[in-house]
Amino acid sequence: MTTPYPAEDPEPYGSEGRDRSLDVAVTGMAGRFPGAPDIATWWRALLRGEVLTTRLDREALLAAGENPAVVDSPDYVPVRGLLADADRFDHELFGISPREAALMDPQQRLMLETAWRALEDAGCDPTREERVTGVYASASSSAYLRAMLTSNTLDAAGVEEALRANEPDYMATRIAYRLGLTGPALTVLTACSSSLVAVHLAVQALLNGECEQAVVVAAAVDFPQLGHVHLPGGILSAAGACRPFDAEADGTLAGSGVAAVVLRRYEDAVDAGCPPHGVLIGSAVNNDGRAKAGYQAPSATGQEAVIRAALTAAGVGADTLGYLEAHATGTRVGDPIEWSAASSVLRELGAAPGRIAVGAVKANIGHLDAASGLVSLIKTLLVVRDGKVPPVTGFRSLNPLLETAGSPLRVRAEGFDWDGDGAPRRAGVSSFGIGGTNAHVVVEQAPAPAGPAPEDEPDGPEHLLVVSAATPDALRASAARLADWLPDHPAVPLADTARTLATGRAPLPYRAAVAGRTRAELAGRLRAAGAARAVGRTAPPVVLLLPGQGSQYPGMARPFADALPGFTAALDGCLARLAEAPAARVRAALFDPAFPAAELERTDLAQLALFCVEYAAATALGGLGVTPVALAGHSLGEFTAAALSGVLDLADALALVTERGRAMDACPPGAMASLSVGEDRARELAAAHGLELAAVNTPESCVLAGPAEAVEALAAALDGSERVRVLRTSHAFHTSLLDPAVPRIEEAAAGVRLGRPTVPYVANATGALLPAGSAVTARSFAEQARGTVRFADGLAAVARAHPDAVCVEAGPGQALSGMAVAAGLTAVPLGGRRGTLEALGALWAAGLPLDPAALTRPGRPAHLPGYPFAGPRLVAPAATVRTAPPPAPAPAPGPAPETDAAPARTPGELVAARWTELLGRDGLTPDADFFDLGGDSLLVVRLAHRLGEDLGVRVPVRSLLTGPTLAEHTALAASLLLAGDPR
Repeated sequence: MTTPYPAEDPEPYGSEGRDRSLDVAVTGMAGRFPGAPDIATWWRALLRGEVLTTRLDREALLAAGENPAVVDSPDYVPVRGLLADADRFDHELFGISPREAALMDPQQRLMLETAWRALEDAGCDPTREERVTGVYASASSSAYLRAMLTSNTLDAAGVEEALRANEPDYMATRIAYRLGLTGPALTVLTACSSSLVAVHLAVQALLNGECEQAVVVAAAVDFPQLGHVHLPGGILSAAGACRPFDAEADGTLAGSGVAAVVLRRYEDAVDAGCPPHGVLIGSAVNNDGRAKAGYQAPSATGQEAVIRAALTAAGVGADTLGYLEAHATGTRVGDPIEWSAASSVLRELGAAPGRIAVGAVKANIGHLDAASGLVSLIKTLLVVRDGKVPPVTGFRSLNPLLETAGSPLRVRAEGFDWDGDGAPRRAGVSSFGIGGTNAHVVVEQAPAPAGPAPEDEPDGPEHLLVVSAATPDALRASAARLADWLPDHPAVPLADTARTLATGRAPLPYRAAVAGRTRAELAGRLRAAGAARAVGRTAPPVVLLLPGQGSQYPGMARPFADALPGFTAALDGCLARLAEAPAARVRAALFDPAFPAAELERTDLAQLALFCVEYAAATALGGLGVTPVALAGHSLGEFTAAALSGVLDLADALALVTERGRAMDACPPGAMASLSVGEDRARELAAAHGLELAAVNTPESCVLAGPAEAVEALAAALDGSERVRVLRTSHAFHTSLLDPAVPRIEEAAAGVRLGRPTVPYVANATGALLPAGSAVTARSFAEQARGTVRFADGLAAVARAHPDAVCVEAGPGQALSGMAVAAGLTAVPLGGRRGTLEALGALWAAGLPLDPAALTRPGRPAHLPGYPFAGPRLVAPAATVRTAPPPAPAPAPGPAPETDAAPARTPGELVAARWTELLGRDGLTPDADFFDLGGDSLLVVRLAHRLGEDLGVRVPVRSLLTGPTLAEHTALAASLLLAGDPR
């Protein structure tokens, strides 16, 4: 279906020598349209030539509040571009109370969500955007505000609130406030051309250095969304179809929608690696003045002038254009004037006959009023980006009033491909407003990004994808959308995807993180990811778990070196303090999976290797911001804990661990067995088989140890009646068989300087949590090697001190994590089956202050699926549709019946009722904070006034501000009643 343009010499991108310092890149865009919840769905529908307007049935119209007499009129046209779920709003995401959200014009609510999504598409975290970002906002007149003001249900304060929530003065500044954007925040209103004028102003602000980035957002949502009454000679269609430039065109249709783009100076975007959707190379705005038949009439002179000015600003001729997205209302007067004006100026500036294809998105969705120019721009960006020109929907034959002789314009009823013949595709966008403010923008195809081919190999690098949302349902939806997106976009490198998710998305309370090497693997894990509990405002405390001998295996450092930033440097620091030979031996054991496992089981090597891995992992975690409140080391792990807490410096710790390993290795051999029994039963079995209790790991898990033959006899005797597992050890640690090692360890410990712990850690011998600042003796290190490891008691002490702690097992394996879970704690093993990278992601998901960007490879911003907004339906009571109530029956003659007086409400009930009224929230708790629930200083003033009326006393605003919880407000009300300070 390709239809080539007239032949021209190929023009390599940028070869015409234009000054590109004045170009502006469109780095992000988002929108919701009639019949389409997002740009991708909308674009597919446009390419198919679908009509996306809706014919409304009588019942729906009446339910929406339309007058039955109007609906039944022969001139009523029940068709419009209907925006689904226009009354929904994810207010919690923006920290807005339900009541304030319900008062807001749905247009402004949708603009907030769409600005958020456009910033995400630009690779920006909407909550932490550090660039000076301007906001340029446009919307149609607020029918929502009119509905509230004409309801006769608002008092003076209610009217003031409604005005503040709906008037256009607050449109741009509300977005800037809620998203923390610090550039210019301007509302732009020029009727139908508003949003394209806003684009022009944003471009000028960027070029003038007023901001580094700009969000242009516009909405047109009527309330309620209804049809229209056709008036002869009016601009609205009698047939219920908008057919621009067609012989049967009879007007336009109203449509609803919202759109946003994010703009940056082109050179800045390129430097940041942002892949633009397209480039704005010229724009202009003017007004018709009095050069037209009337105020509401269009002017060919003004339209010609604005197109000429935009092309002059772009520095290109009309002969380089291949497409024009016209204003195209489908009206008998407007279309011929626009056709004549565009044909004249484009022909004058060099466009050949029939060169420029005309587009008219109003044929698909209707006229989106103040948002129409921005919607047309987004469509044009897609045309030049993808090289596909959609059909003009409904077009059959050209309006005979249009001058076609020599015109550069042509209208096609079928879509076609546009390859550009090697030159960058260029197009124009026109938007004209009632009153004569005209805007035109020249758009150019962005150059194809250069870079390496995507990495998606089973043996390629692992990538971490992080997702977060404000609710569990939104998290599942986000993960599912990303999982669906991944296989369909193989051209986007996984590194770019991971980097964008880590740096260009808001870290919200409900989180998930998955790791993998291929798109299919990551997509599968995203679909299986569940919603954990929400993270709090403050990070949970961290406890490091440090395993002992038995968890080692050849190559155990490789997962940490591959995924944990800073690990390799910290490990090198440990090995540099060892002699050359032991350092080389330890390094080989840590990184070579083929290293002999039996050699690594030797106590002298195993303990030194484990210490180095644990110390390096803990140090690297600290570099990522993970600072422990306590340490829990098992056997050898207690030495690592002592080093990390400051009792031992690194050199002394390495020397002490080396001597400990040698001393233990010189002891008589033995064996150990783990049993799933409690301590009392373990002692019975030990006594019966000549063994000793080496460790109590959990209330239902113990370790017995002694001579190898005794351990074998125990296993044979139990024979499956009780779970027993013989451990891979060479000695019976923590038994009398280790007695020869005790004096050697104590002597070694006595030869080093022992400090006081700065971080509490578990003492194995007692199971107590050794407080910071405690004295530590050389004897304790020796007794620790001989006595029973009371790890269950230690974990219980940790759980009492830090019940909400996240335990991180900083070493190979995950045995200690299982013990921590048995103690009622949350645990994440860094060396477990999930892999180190995904474990680090799990720490972020648990709310630890860990920057996921540090866990991703270098990458460029990518256009990924945005936030799945799905808030509740919110309509202010004053704006709801009302039907006239039936007349009340006349009261019966005679005295009024006696009624029971309503019981007096307590101060707490009064305060709670007013909170619910002003914030729109119920289910309040005493520690609820007025401001956390969406209150502000103006609402506090209203609260003071309302409570004063309820209580008959003066309520000081300052007291409500300084004590903002429900309990404090209740106590204040009670005290004011006792004091009796009258109003």
